[in-house]
Amino acid sequence: MPPQSHWGRAPGPCPEHPDCAQSIISFHCCLCLCRADGSMGEVGPARAAPQHSLAHSDAVTAVAALKPDLCVSGARDKSLAVCSWRSGAVLQRFTGHQREVTKVTSAPDSSRVFSASRDKTAMMWELQGTPGPRQHFAAHDLVVTGLAVSPDASQLCTGSRDNTVCKWDTETGRCLRRAITRRNLVTHLCWVPGEPYVIQSSEDKTVRLWDLRQLEVAHGFPAKQHIQTCCDVSPDGRLCLSTSSGTAGEGCEATSCRFPALCVSIGRVRPVGVTPTIYNEDSSGPSCQLWDLRQTRSHVCEYKGHFQTTTSGVFLPWGTTLAPSIATASLDSTVKVWDRDTTACLATLYLDGAGALSSLAACDSSTLLCATSSSGIHVLRLRASAEPVLEEVGVF
Repeated sequence: MPPQSHWGRAPGPCPEHPDCAQSIISFHCCLCLCRADGSMGEVGPARAAPQHSLAHSDAVTAVAALKPDLCVSGARDKSLAVCSWRSGAVLQRFTGHQREVTKVTSAPDSSRVFSASRDKTAMMWELQGTPGPRQHFAAHDLVVTGLAVSPDASQLCTGSRDNTVCKWDTETGRCLRRAITRRNLVTHLCWVPGEPYVIQSSEDKTVRLWDLRQLEVAHGFPAKQHIQTCCDVSPDGRLCLSTSSGTAGEGCEATSCRFPALCVSIGRVRPVGVTPTIYNEDSSGPSCQLWDLRQTRSHVCEYKGHFQTTTSGVFLPWGTTLAPSIATASLDSTVKVWDRDTTACLATLYLDGAGALSSLAACDSSTLLCATSSSGIHVLRLRASAEPVLEEVGVF
């Protein structure tokens, strides 16, 4: 967790536009647009978003979308909340962790949600069930910082700052395998749809692809300049996104890249070498990498524009109005939407008073949820037009 001093920001010019004459003193600042040609545009003050009672009493650390219009979040108050992101209503609350919740996730079309915590455990909860956990998963020696569940919710993968990754049976709570990798301080895990693989980011500045059948590293990607803070996989399972730390605008980018080809032979993964092409000379600092899992050559794009650590990056579900896009969030209190293929910044929104932005979740092709340290969960809407606009439509 970043120092508390990084989480607040005194009223002043928008960090996206130091020369902007408008001082950001209200909860909703100016809405800023990044055009494809790199120029900036502003559309005046953002419309006041409906505000509901906050779902948590402390900093929200993680949020994940559930179908159809629900989400689950975890916070420093040690609880999980299942909410309607349309109305902001808290529909269910889970308690059981002894320390703050670090990650939350769920399998598609499943009634189970999962959480990880600083209490060194992960837990499984049943929607419409009791407030207590259905299952405990305890095998780590330090905070659990990575959490991924299989599409059928039968297996769970956890990672920790203790350099271990564990595979679990969710029904029995039994640890099926445990792998220790030197210096592998796990920051995030993400299951590859339809495959027995998990993507993992790490404080050792690398991204790893795990084959969960034997819980072995199938491939390690070239180390970046900074800590890799988060990762995500595209809906078709071909591309992976990772974000990195940084400060004072050094790097502060997201990177898209194709993964190396993976040849399946007798049930085992054989990785093909990576030859990345970097489209930005400065690859240091907060970034997001996109890796193609099935192509024979690696293709890298970097999305640069954040001024502090990029904490989260997600693929937006494919829609009919926009080109394939990704979204990133940062400690600089901004959310950015990018054209996945051209790396153009399509829209930027600065959330004044929100503090550090800790987690993003994509609900549909135009709706994002953003977890914050100071003002709950923000509902953001990407409005398609000649110049797309990212606006805030709710807070809970």
